Amino acid sequence: MILSRRGTLAAGAAFAAAAGLPGLARAQGKQVVVGTWGGDYGELLRQNIDAPLIAPQGIEVLQDVANADPRKTKMLAERQARRGTLDVSCLSDTDMHMMSQQNTLDTLEMGRLSRSGSIVAGLRKPYAIPHIYSALVLLYNPEKVTTPPKSFADMWDPKYRGRVGFSDILYSTNTFAAAVAGGGSFSDYGPGKNKLMELRSLDAKVYPSNEALAAALKGEEVWMTPMWLARGYMWQKAGIPLRHVVPSEAAYAIVFEAAIPRNSRNKDQAYTYLDAMLKPEAQTAFADRMGYLPTVTDARLPQEIASRISLSEADQNRLRAPDYDYLLRAHSDILDFWNKQFKA
Repeated sequence: MILSRRGTLAAGAAFAAAAGLPGLARAQGKQVVVGTWGGDYGELLRQNIDAPLIAPQGIEVLQDVANADPRKTKMLAERQARRGTLDVSCLSDTDMHMMSQQNTLDTLEMGRLSRSGSIVAGLRKPYAIPHIYSALVLLYNPEKVTTPPKSFADMWDPKYRGRVGFSDILYSTNTFAAAVAGGGSFSDYGPGKNKLMELRSLDAKVYPSNEALAAALKGEEVWMTPMWLARGYMWQKAGIPLRHVVPSEAAYAIVFEAAIPRNSRNKDQAYTYLDAMLKPEAQTAFADRMGYLPTVTDARLPQEIASRISLSEADQNRLRAPDYDYLLRAHSDILDFWNKQFKA
């Protein structure tokens, strides 16, 4: 987990303010601490939201960079504290639902968001704004996988021994892909355990991050992986030979969201940040660079981009959100199996 040196200074200034030391308190100024991923996502926040939309308002953005699990752990650990360390927390819809159920999030005051009326109706929630969304697909290298796959089950074909790869941070969705290939469902990941162990015997590889998996795809160590369509689009733009298929077993939607922890120190700035995330120019920038679809009704994508990241009407009709309540109950078991058995 990374908090910049400026973040350390900000924490010191906040302490000084609480202790009644006015000189240091004034040095803090307007800030917002955003808990987010590093890599491409964090950089795009800096380029398209932090610098052009937030900095001109006199607000300094401090990114608290970590994967989702450490961020959730921090939010839970600070839940009883009067003042937390995050003002905005970015998580997937599944993780955000978990945090909501654990009473870590504010109910959003939509009147404080000038952009709230533009949110796509089906993506509205009381505790978070939707930032970007996509679908889980099967990516493959058409130069190596010459017969296009149709389903997640194709990963178990022995001719792809050693050529199937996973991103470690997507352990839950990887388990979902294995589960539905084995007859499971959105509400039953149980069959995924045996299927993953079968795939381990076929020398499936696990990479520590999405970026590491991209390097393996580029180097042709890996030919096939379950991944977000948006990531596939971004990697295609980087020159990696990839195609995708929405698997026959299921069409799984992913929404990345942002919320305000209940004990945020800087709630005015937090609302300003959420509003900026919903602006059309920020939404279209993420679509162009990362391939995620906008979550607001007034963002217009160029046709060339829309044709590459949008789903067919048939696949849109099949698209489903995860079963949040099931995942809340099963999360620990899924993670324990992934770490202690599949990766062991």
